[in-house]
Amino acid sequence: MNSTATNAPLGIIGVGLMGRGIAQIAAQGGIPVVMYDSRPEGGEEARKAILATLRKLAEKGKISDKDVAEAASRLTVAASLAELAPCAAVIEAIVENLDVKRALFVELEAIVDPACILATNTSSLSVTAIAAACKRPERVAGFHFFSPVPLMKIVEVVSGPLTDAAVADRLTAMARQMGHTPVRASDTPGFIVNHAGRGYLTESLRILGESIAPYPEIDRILRQAAGFRMGPFELLDLTGLDVSQPVMESIYNQYYQEPRFRPSPIARQRLAAGLLGRKSQRGFYRYEDGKKEEAPEAPVPPRTGQPIWVSHKDLADFPAVAALLEKLAAPRDANERPGEQSLCLVLPLGQDATTAAVAAGLDPTRVLGLEPIFLDGRRTLMTTPLTDPAARDAAHALLAADGTPVSVIHDSPGFICQRVVATIVNIGSDIAQQGIASPQDIDRAVALGLGYPKGPLAMGDALGAATVLAILDRLYEFYRDPRYRPSPWLKRRALLGVSLLTPDR
Repeated sequence: MNSTATNAPLGIIGVGLMGRGIAQIAAQGGIPVVMYDSRPEGGEEARKAILATLRKLAEKGKISDKDVAEAASRLTVAASLAELAPCAAVIEAIVENLDVKRALFVELEAIVDPACILATNTSSLSVTAIAAACKRPERVAGFHFFSPVPLMKIVEVVSGPLTDAAVADRLTAMARQMGHTPVRASDTPGFIVNHAGRGYLTESLRILGESIAPYPEIDRILRQAAGFRMGPFELLDLTGLDVSQPVMESIYNQYYQEPRFRPSPIARQRLAAGLLGRKSQRGFYRYEDGKKEEAPEAPVPPRTGQPIWVSHKDLADFPAVAALLEKLAAPRDANERPGEQSLCLVLPLGQDATTAAVAAGLDPTRVLGLEPIFLDGRRTLMTTPLTDPAARDAAHALLAADGTPVSVIHDSPGFICQRVVATIVNIGSDIAQQGIASPQDIDRAVALGLGYPKGPLAMGDALGAATVLAILDRLYEFYRDPRYRPSPWLKRRALLGVSLLTPDR
């Protein structure tokens, strides 16, 4: 596809919060922008809002007065679609309705130059389906920004089967000119970010649905032990279940009920009850004046000095746990088998405490599982259904002796961090396996778009692909649920002992 003049304007249709954000960064990047909105006053309102935002940035010293004036000079408002005729590219940011978007692009084709790019900011609809209505589907692509656009420095450049490679190249260059990081993806439900994000929320909801821990505890564990910026239920409250639940259901159904993306009835019930989150003042948490009501933590029990037994094999497999017990001055039972009064600590990888206790021939009333991988920030203890409360409290007191908070959960294969992180890594691996995006773009998109501590593949490398594979294999063995079947991408790299970021040659 031939390129258009470099000084040709960018058209933006639909200048609500998303559209005006795109207009702002385009104008700041030196691109002339023509804004059109179906509401006659919408374009001018957007221009004034952008100018107000730019002036605030100047007041804070983030940009100069000259920058404000230059960006302002690049913003114009169109009274009709016909005024977008000179544009080199048009981005639509209108309602998420396939028929409405298709009708708009058909109308635009009669107005703009044949070389003009038609880009959709859709987050959930098929770019291919939108392009199918056009006479020139090769010039249609996805250009998916995230809100708030000026702060979320990521944009997905999405190609359908007929999209010209030059169109994706031009959008990639435009994103960089706007100061954003572009990632390339082929058209698939959820693209990269919303696709990769299925693991965090759906697996956490499943954990809640199994009564493994209450939602405030799950949030604390994933924030403090695994390093996520927000817990999954805090995130659902922030986004709003009226937004999150339809996305979960849409991606699940668009993938023909792929078990990895299976939603939870818990979220559907809470949505029906109007427990949307912050916007309704009640979600998983209550909110007053926008402030979350904090759930209290259980107090730390008094320390008993009960001897603690850990198998020599477990200590050899997890030296960090051995170092921790030494640091805590734990009274140790170093015998091959535990004494009658000893507390038994098991360190399961992908298993639950019950399975570990039975396999080792231990008394389940004295057994607790300690999360052996995610020990920093917060420690997790796991009971069997028969664990004596006195044993539970003794282990809690010991593991909290240095001031590190401890969460006590019910029995779960893979605890909480292991199973959530393994699920995220597995979905990221399968995105790579399907060729939806490069391994590097998957990790860039997720780290920037979702704020995870690392991209899913780097997250897997940090644990080790073989470790993630072992967790998934044991989850699958326990549940017999194809949700946990490992991606071929993960399995092969685990067998070869190479990074999950290693592309096929």
